[in-house]
Amino acid sequence: MNNGCNRRQIFSRLHLVLSATIICILLATGFVASAATTPEIQHRSYITVAVKDNVPLLGFKDTSGKLQGLEIDLAQRLATDLLGKADAVRLQVVNNRDRLSVVLNHKVDMAIARVTATGSRSRLVDFSVPYYMDGTYIVTKDAAVQQINDLAKRKVAVLYNSSTIAEVRYYIPNAELVGVNSYQEAQTALENNTVTAFAADGSVLSGWVQQNPQYRLLPTKLSTAPLSVVMPKGLQYDETRREVNEAIARYIAQGWLNERIKYWGLVNSQ
Repeated sequence: MNNGCNRRQIFSRLHLVLSATIICILLATGFVASAATTPEIQHRSYITVAVKDNVPLLGFKDTSGKLQGLEIDLAQRLATDLLGKADAVRLQVVNNRDRLSVVLNHKVDMAIARVTATGSRSRLVDFSVPYYMDGTYIVTKDAAVQQINDLAKRKVAVLYNSSTIAEVRYYIPNAELVGVNSYQEAQTALENNTVTAFAADGSVLSGWVQQNPQYRLLPTKLSTAPLSVVMPKGLQYDETRREVNEAIARYIAQGWLNERIKYWGLVNSQ
């Protein structure tokens, strides 16, 4: 009997040590899950939201370092509806490659970080109804270019390996496509007149137009891409997902989202 008790005590102590070790490792590496159910969110009185800080108009830092943009507005409005106050939100800046993983690994409650809802992504996470319909537009500073047809036999920059390549080839089959590695490289090519235009996401290009009055967006939208709030899968998160979807539907119906889209100068999302 004593041996059995001793063994149970030893196993119990080992379990405690192992549990404490795992917790310490998680704390040290920053992998503690913070996604919460609705009752847990209400109990702690804040939501955690992953956002971007380098996408003008959607999520960016102003001159004082404060986060601004449509997606920041949306995070604060959701905090108001879910918890009664706009500052009941903790914003966590993420880069592009981590936008899904922080939700998938339950490090945040949700992500509002210029994420396009796609079928492949929906196998990993859940998406809200879209809050903005992004899509591919073309920007140019050449006054002679007024329509996409004017770009026939002209050089148009596109990001390497992007879906934009197929879209431009479909709409402007005679354009000469020039691959670039980044938005910055494309802007440099435009400034140096090595390309006539650049095709990319309208949400980003709208910011370019605001910052560079000589730039113009051509009127034709080449594709549509729904931007949605990213949330974790699981029955325990159903209530939060329902509340977020109902809130965004209200923002659309009441015109609040459209007003904020116009305020930030984003290209019309219709």
